[in-house]
Amino acid sequence: MNARKLSLHNPEPGLTILRLAALSAESDAVLDAESKALMLQQVNAGALASIATHDVWPELQPGLMAQFPSNMLRNLLDCGALHVLLPEVAALFGVPQIANDPEQVDIGCHVLRVLDESARCDAPLSVRFAALVMNIGKSDSPPQHLPVHYCHIERGRERIERICERFELPQDCRDLALLALAECERVHRASEVRAGPVAAMLDRLGAFTDMARFERLLLLCTCDYRAYPGYEGRSYPKSALLHRALAACKDIDAEELDEDALMEARALAIATAFKSERWSENLS
Repeated sequence: MNARKLSLHNPEPGLTILRLAALSAESDAVLDAESKALMLQQVNAGALASIATHDVWPELQPGLMAQFPSNMLRNLLDCGALHVLLPEVAALFGVPQIANDPEQVDIGCHVLRVLDESARCDAPLSVRFAALVMNIGKSDSPPQHLPVHYCHIERGRERIERICERFELPQDCRDLALLALAECERVHRASEVRAGPVAAMLDRLGAFTDMARFERLLLLCTCDYRAYPGYEGRSYPKSALLHRALAACKDIDAEELDEDALMEARALAIATAFKSERWSENLS
């Protein structure tokens, strides 16, 4: 792939950089060295400074929705454009996170794998955006704690809000990204052993009120799970667990019970289905 059809020497080289990067996401072909060099040269010359903020997202969205969104992100990173447009995401590269085998992964590289998995699953924009930003609170975790990330949710929430405001993103993108920030790692830890936390989780995820959002969140968690080495193409066990729990609650009439009684009934139904205990001291 090269830049001949999208010349970087036109009057709007900044927009052309973004369009070329987005175009690279349409296939797994590697952008040629000449195009990469031209993109780097234009970024260093300040070509992105003239782009209005509201013009950036319409250029990035097609690449995010393409078959290989990681290509767009890699090319933007390599030429320095990602540091200008999405510094919160660029800062994730080189930051470690706990995994199984190997014991650590680079969060930035992991994000790229999650994005490509979301493309394989034909995920909607809100899922892909959440995949892009849900880890951005981890970029500046205290070095002495790495690869563990404390308080990243608090840091990430403000950053996601700023990105959504900066690019004037749809409300569903913002809502799912914030939900994923708070809940994705909790979903990964969900267990049959205690039914109470599972009932509380289903409520937080909107499983009883907004099934579409619940399914989008589980799709995102599935993509995140499969992005770890050794889990490619696997079924996501936590999705099956939460669907079993939700099915166990289907006959409970929420309108007939107050909030406490409703939670008790759901926990009991889930405990029966899981053959586990209803409650634990911590419902989070």
